[in-house]
Amino acid sequence: MSNPNSQEPNPKRPPQTDTKIVQDSYMAMVQRKRLYGGIVLLIFVLMMVSGFMVADSRNAGGFWDGLKNVGDYPADVLSEAWEQRAELPGYLFKFLPALIETINIAAVSTLVGVVAGFLLAMHGTRGLAYFPWAIPFVRRTTDIMRAVPEIVIALLLIFVLGGGPVPAVIAIAIHTAGAIGKLFSEVAENVDLKPVEGLSSVGANWTQRVLLGVLPQVAPNFLSYSLLRFEINIRASAILGFVGAGGLGYELRNAMSWGPGLFDEAAAIFILLFATIIFFDQLSSRYRNQLAEGKSA
Repeated sequence: MSNPNSQEPNPKRPPQTDTKIVQDSYMAMVQRKRLYGGIVLLIFVLMMVSGFMVADSRNAGGFWDGLKNVGDYPADVLSEAWEQRAELPGYLFKFLPALIETINIAAVSTLVGVVAGFLLAMHGTRGLAYFPWAIPFVRRTTDIMRAVPEIVIALLLIFVLGGGPVPAVIAIAIHTAGAIGKLFSEVAENVDLKPVEGLSSVGANWTQRVLLGVLPQVAPNFLSYSLLRFEINIRASAILGFVGAGGLGYELRNAMSWGPGLFDEAAAIFILLFATIIFFDQLSSRYRNQLAEGKSA
């Protein structure tokens, strides 16, 4: 006697029908996704081509007409620098104070930005923020701070404060605080909250919980990100010199704007700048690797 509740396969529909329906639906979805992706890619390509054509039409002489002359300026700089190569050591010492100023700008702005970014990160991390209701506001603030380029902030500050290293320090520090705040917050979200809860249970205040319960866990990552940011800020401080923020960038702009006759000075500044960036890049990478190995050991 058969069980009336047992489900028997429908003899009118073969067992493979359900599988085929699912497979056909999946393939249709994949084809639809590919179609939408192709349309988006086509729109992107059309926008790129049209934007390039508009920019080329507004460019003096056109891009393709000037492309063949792209190597003329570097060739002039190198040829003049080679002719005046005997003066190169003197130029290196001449621009050494500007190099020190560039490094100082990067160091001070990194220090200020890291401290501000640390405070923003602690107030923007779930489970650690002193005011949990302010987390969205803090995160949007860091988004705005790192979204605005340093050169835009520096131009505004130079208009108000005048030229010099102070606008560069403030501009780089603001951008650094936004970027570091985001990185530090992501690291802090993965910490073990048990030490923080233990400190809270014995009456520790917010500062003590952060310094004793959070900072020991994240210190290697925080220091690694800070060193990486210092390396980035050296480049940024040199670039900001082109808008009057002092340092090597300012001297390089003067040498390049005068044209032939000062190309040997421009070559010396390039050598100083490249050597400094490579030196700090290697130094930063070495210490970051040591921190990573020490953390994993």
